[in-house]
Amino acid sequence: MQIVLQRVKSAYVRVDGQVVGSIEAGYLLLVGIENTDTPQIIEKNARKIANFRVFEDNQGKMNLDIIQTGGAILSVSQFTLCANMDKGNRPGFDQAALPDKAIPLFDLFNEHLKSFGIKIETGTFGAHMEVSLVNDGPVTFMINHK
Repeated sequence: MQIVLQRVKSAYVRVDGQVVGSIEAGYLLLVGIENTDTPQIIEKNARKIANFRVFEDNQGKMNLDIIQTGGAILSVSQFTLCANMDKGNRPGFDQAALPDKAIPLFDLFNEHLKSFGIKIETGTFGAHMEVSLVNDGPVTFMINHK
């Protein structure tokens, strides 16, 4: 599982010109599901993100998690994060899970995040999406917690 986490002031995703998901302060997650991912890996990553302390406290230190701040998450599937770029100039996507495996795991990931009381919005799996955000910081992390 490959995740790009961006702390945002706001973010939204459009499909065919229509907003399908929108949040104010919180995280934009770009989520790549790999063919080796399991429900246990999905749960570990959701727990990691829910408890990830990257929001500032009163002293300006990254010490608060998204639950403490009441933030929301815009979760967007992005299989290109699973690209293998070791050979040539064209990425290979053999490591990305096929939709019949990826969709249920992506849904499970978002359900785990919701179980922490976090508001979750999503893009549309497999659609061509336009993602817009106002990055807060910028604060961006790559997460691959096995």
